Amino acid sequence: MKLNLPTKLTMLRIILIPVFVALYFVPFPYHRVAATGVFGLACFTDFLDGHIARKYNLVTNLGKFLDPIADKMLVACALIAVCVTEPSANPVLTLFICVVVFSMIILSRELMVSGFRIVAADKGVVLAADKIGKFKTVAQMIALVLLLFVSDIVGVAETVAEIVYYTGFAFLALATILTIISGVHYIVGNKGVLED
Repeated sequence: MKLNLPTKLTMLRIILIPVFVALYFVPFPYHRVAATGVFGLACFTDFLDGHIARKYNLVTNLGKFLDPIADKMLVACALIAVCVTEPSANPVLTLFICVVVFSMIILSRELMVSGFRIVAADKGVVLAADKIGKFKTVAQMIALVLLLFVSDIVGVAETVAEIVYYTGFAFLALATILTIISGVHYIVGNKGVLED
């Protein structure tokens, strides 16, 4: 099977996930900054592959299948990484617990929508992401870029680390709100898929 450029970029995103995980957890100076760079690159491929596929009419069934899976794998790994980062690296334990709860909500919604898509596909219906879902993804990726490396800069610039952490927290809170809205919108807008 010959892969077009957008699908190759999606495959690259999947390949970058274990690289990101390894850099995040294998300790060396500023390893989380390096991991954040890889995460940012993977996020950029998400924008790039969709842009190229639409602009040059290179949308394929394989691409439609792999792209959302690659996104969910990347976000899930980053959310779990943020959740297992020691609370001492974060300004307030209560906010850290909120990050964990936000992550649970986001991952639960992703599983629900994935299951919904499977039912839709079984009926021959292809469900595209809506605008709220796209904004949700952008908010998630900004939040994770900020939250992933913050523990590496706590000892170096504590005030900057706090600003970065609170900003990342705010974006994750926004992403969680958009996650709930888009999940409800997705199901309600396509409820016919669930009818026998």
